[in-house]
Amino acid sequence: MTESLEALRGYVHFLHEREGVRQVRLSHSAREGLTRLTAKTQAPKVAAAVPSGGQLSERKAPPLGTAAATSERPPTNESPLEISGSTKAEKLRHLAERASVCVKCPHLVARRHTVVFGVGNPEAKLMFVGEAPGEEEDLQGEPFVGRAGQLLTKMIAAMGLAREQIYIANIVKCRPDMPAGAPGNRKPTKVEMDTCVPYLRAQIEVIQPAVMVALGATAVEGLLGPVGTIGSLRGKFLEFRGTPLMPTYHPSYLLRNQSNAEKRKVWEDLLKVMERLEMPISEKQRNFFLKA
Repeated sequence: MTESLEALRGYVHFLHEREGVRQVRLSHSAREGLTRLTAKTQAPKVAAAVPSGGQLSERKAPPLGTAAATSERPPTNESPLEISGSTKAEKLRHLAERASVCVKCPHLVARRHTVVFGVGNPEAKLMFVGEAPGEEEDLQGEPFVGRAGQLLTKMIAAMGLAREQIYIANIVKCRPDMPAGAPGNRKPTKVEMDTCVPYLRAQIEVIQPAVMVALGATAVEGLLGPVGTIGSLRGKFLEFRGTPLMPTYHPSYLLRNQSNAEKRKVWEDLLKVMERLEMPISEKQRNFFLKA
């Protein structure tokens, strides 16, 4: 019951903020149903996460229509997702099933075709993280399958790897909604990233990659917060919960900037990743994109 009311609040917020709707006509039966629903969930006590001391704390649910009910950022110390299964593959499958029915962002649920959870080898030593699905990814249910994804596949192949050997996921699992008929994609909001990133953290916990690559500034922000521009961060290993993290440009950046100089920057970042993984590197690989 409470989840239904939360979904309704989120959808009303979406209509007001994104579509400019200020009034919605309800039938008599709909008004009665909403009244009953609100009455049953009026200021219920909700158990918070169990802290290390083992004592439950309680908080009041916000009343219908408040900002806290619709756009408040989830607490950064929220409990991690429970992970079930005996193998990495089973655990990822369980997480994917949970993500597939997630309705925490009703405005995204209303427009999505599918939840794009992640793809690749559960035993991968290397994991790539992007920001969110685009149109093609939303339709196919797999991350990085559009033009940027095709370029990423070539980058992975240049490293001497195949997509099946690594793991690819995004900060946000649903395509950020766009106004009807609008082209392109938009950056996910901070609230959307904070709401969805527990799924990614759980994926990382299960896979336990030796090295991660963050593709673009939004991916870095979703993992570490606003720590700097991608231009200032790329090429230097950061750390996400003990795992080395290499920030680099998103493949879509290279689609817009075709010079060998920009391609070389990304390739140098990937060479450092290969070195950290103790992968063999040929002289030919070391010289990629050095010629004008």
